[in-house]
Amino acid sequence: MWDDFDDEDSDWEDDEEYDPKKEHDRVYKHPVMKKAKEILGLTRALVGSLDEARRELYGNIMMEDAMIMSAKFAGAESIADYALKMEKAVIIKVHAKSLNGMTYQLQAEETHAQEHLELLREAIEEFRILFLEWHRGFSRDESYDDGWGIFTD
Repeated sequence: MWDDFDDEDSDWEDDEEYDPKKEHDRVYKHPVMKKAKEILGLTRALVGSLDEARRELYGNIMMEDAMIMSAKFAGAESIADYALKMEKAVIIKVHAKSLNGMTYQLQAEETHAQEHLELLREAIEEFRILFLEWHRGFSRDESYDDGWGIFTD
């Protein structure tokens, strides 16, 4: 059953030994992740200052948007597959735009000082610029067809 596996042909042993701490540090010290964590902190503070009705209405959505941005970045940064990276990048973009849109909803409802909302918007804009730079570094060389035909040639 396992006769077709040949230890002599295996080149995985030649690879650098995987160091989980080093990989964790690489991902969590990345400027995009740092900015995502900053956005999470700003969002947490903003949601914490909402009245009970608005916290119930908007709070979970805003926190979900902020948390998904960092979680999907960690996932995308940890893999080489172009299609999967792109998939996660699109999810990050959707949630960043949603969170930014929520700041305008809160502004329309006059729930916060403009300065608080502007802080979050500025952080999201800084994130967008870092995101663009990060995204440009994706390589199509490692792209595997997952059968769905998205982001593959």
